[in-house]
Amino acid sequence: MKKLTAFIFVLTIGSTVLALMSSCKKYEDGPLISFRTRTERLSNTWEVDNYTVNGNDLTSLYTNCTETFSKGGDYSYSCGLFDGAGKWKFHSNDERIQLTGNDDKSNRNLKILKLEEDAFWYSTDDGGDVTEVHMVTKK
Repeated sequence: MKKLTAFIFVLTIGSTVLALMSSCKKYEDGPLISFRTRTERLSNTWEVDNYTVNGNDLTSLYTNCTETFSKGGDYSYSCGLFDGAGKWKFHSNDERIQLTGNDDKSNRNLKILKLEEDAFWYSTDDGGDVTEVHMVTKK
């Protein structure tokens, strides 16, 4: 009987901790826990893995497109004949990234969906068109 009581106690504590951790999850698609800061995870050169607009897959139009975020707040992008640079910063309780001074992409606002060491997903809403971009670390 003592073993059953101890098992139920451990199970209850474990379930409570898991429930609390799940409610603290920052982004829709994770991660649940990370030992690297958001800035460290974002600071990388990313390449487009999947690109959709209103659910329509346009990935083939964005091959060889990259975005680079530095720890110091510098941002740059390159996509075919187009490239630019500017600054980035977290805002809205670190749930969004504000890009400023980026040539034709000035003052973009990215909603972070996933931010892991090797995956960065975000969405934008431009005049009713919802763009979702899934990026992976550049190889």
